[in-house]
Amino acid sequence: MTRHLLPIASRRDTSRLAAALLRTHRWPLLVAAAAFVVAGLAGLVAPWVLGDIVDTVTGDGPTSRVRDGAVLIALAAVVAGVATSLSVTFLAKAGEPALAELREQALDRALHLDSIRLEEAGAGDLLSRMGDDVRAVAQSLTRIIPLLIGSLVAVVFTAGGLFALDWRLGLAGLASAPFYALGLRWYLPRSGPYYRRERIAQGERAEVLVSGLQGASTLRALSREQAQIDRITHHSRHAMTITLDVFRLLTRFGARTNRSELIGLSLVLGTGFLLVRDDLTTVGAVTAAALYFHRLFNPIGALLMIFDDIQSAGASLARLAGVALLDPTPPPREASPVTSGAFELSGISHAYVAGRPVLSHVTLTVADGERVALVGATGAGKSTLGAIAAGLLEPTSGHVRIGGIDLATLDPSHVRAGIALVTQDVHVFSGTVRDNLDLARPGADDTDIRSALATVRALPWVEALPSGLDTVVGDHRHPLTPAQAQQLALARVLLHDPLVAVFDEATAEAGSSGARELEDAATAVTRGRTSLVVAHRLTQAQSADRIVVMHEGRIVEEGSHADLVGAGGRYADLWSAWSSPAADETLTAPRRDL
Repeated sequence: MTRHLLPIASRRDTSRLAAALLRTHRWPLLVAAAAFVVAGLAGLVAPWVLGDIVDTVTGDGPTSRVRDGAVLIALAAVVAGVATSLSVTFLAKAGEPALAELREQALDRALHLDSIRLEEAGAGDLLSRMGDDVRAVAQSLTRIIPLLIGSLVAVVFTAGGLFALDWRLGLAGLASAPFYALGLRWYLPRSGPYYRRERIAQGERAEVLVSGLQGASTLRALSREQAQIDRITHHSRHAMTITLDVFRLLTRFGARTNRSELIGLSLVLGTGFLLVRDDLTTVGAVTAAALYFHRLFNPIGALLMIFDDIQSAGASLARLAGVALLDPTPPPREASPVTSGAFELSGISHAYVAGRPVLSHVTLTVADGERVALVGATGAGKSTLGAIAAGLLEPTSGHVRIGGIDLATLDPSHVRAGIALVTQDVHVFSGTVRDNLDLARPGADDTDIRSALATVRALPWVEALPSGLDTVVGDHRHPLTPAQAQQLALARVLLHDPLVAVFDEATAEAGSSGARELEDAATAVTRGRTSLVVAHRLTQAQSADRIVVMHEGRIVEEGSHADLVGAGGRYADLWSAWSSPAADETLTAPRRDL
């Protein structure tokens, strides 16, 4: 299945965002820049002084000049070391907070993404951005950027020193520049696409790993473990192959860099020989020039070689910026408060894939306090209609209204306050039972919590826990059965007290043995509350005020249980199959549909 990955920012947008974040930390940046300049200037001292020492020795100069030169070189080394330390420290003081702000902004946008959009991208895409890409950018702040700036400063200042010695020696060194440029021109167009593919491959690898871990029990039940392992192996091998291809490309680039260094040093030494032969310069000046050019090996090589890391960090930064630059959550819209649970779905159509509608022009009105059950065969569109009713999914066309107000005009927080959705996929958070219920109504007292638990038939087993409401449940703590987890979800609905409740397979995880108890709990929660129940167990539909039968994305029957059974239509067939003693056990098993 093709996934619609989260956006990747353009180079211009990425640069603008990075500049905006760094501007808020300009003073540490200025100090770091000044320290880089001092370190660059200090690095010019040793080759210049060594050249002077050569002229002093060959010209029988005073010994004190050699001693003074050695002291000057040592002082310059100390200054360079201190300045380098300050430059890295203050660069981190500017860059790390900026990265933290970028990560917070990206995470904020991700947390406010529509869940459908996030599912389309896959959890692995987001996880790789928040993990691998953040780590790559963080490493660039501590290693790549200091090396990049330091190398640039060293190249500029050393080239200036080379021309200051003798312009002809400077031109000889400069003649190697085209060879470096040709190597870079060969490398850059080839490496950029590799790094983009590498980051995408890492996201796909993370996606199959996450989906495999999350669905481990289902994969085992269906004996599909090896198939998932094969998928993980395939995506891991794909990511590894791209990384190896990049490394091969890098080694070929390194060979071109070494060739440029050989050509440049040969030109400097050859030009120096000719100048000394004609008494146009001194041996010391040529020595200093050769040392200056040799000193350029590391910074030029670093500049060229860290394009590998720069490309990688740039790709990571663009992926982070792509999330951070998503449209922010709009401010709350002013709207009349919703005071009625009257619910209306008007002309609802939806297609996950263009041209393949799941729902077609569905219109349904639910009166305030009415309990309506949606039934139909697998694939009829019940769950899709439930998700649209809950505001979780935006329909392709049509309108959803609550209390006469269009959901599209309401702030999402108002929608969540007015409509509660409970599915079979409920989550037990790591924390106490009280913490799990306090999410629905922060600050709820124990009386309210116990009342909600009693209503959903959960109070006896909660009181039997080692510490009652204070028992820590969730992963690696006190385990809860699927039915108990569903009861907590139903208790949250009571504490939240929404105007409308939408249940989609909310009792499916109980299995046959616990189904009746959970169904009674769900009925208690929906009593007097506008409710839309996607019913896969027809006993849920039997007790509803009204039953709506769906087939191939349309409503084909409506009425009470008795009326529909008496009509002898599609619902009657479903009920007959359900209530037959010979009905297969799979009729009561949890299942999914559209």
